[in-house]
Amino acid sequence: MQKLIIRGDPGIRNGAVIEYEGEELVCFGINRQGDWHGPDRPQLWCTVGPADEEAVYERREYIPMFLDVETVDAEEIEVLQAKA
Repeated sequence: MQKLIIRGDPGIRNGAVIEYEGEELVCFGINRQGDWHGPDRPQLWCTVGPADEEAVYERREYIPMFLDVETVDAEEIEVLQAKA
């Protein structure tokens, strides 16, 4: 599980399935940042991971501040399924 900050909006919502660096990831939670006073493009702060980690996310069996964080442009991910 990791945090993925996406610069721009590729049109995904909670439950979306994306492909990033050859790995299929599920977006467990998304926070949209920067709509009012932020950068020129919104940012989506996503908690992502393989589908088998969804139960860990739902039971909060992780420490959010210890997750790895990566920042990418919306063009660098491929949307396989926009939402659940």
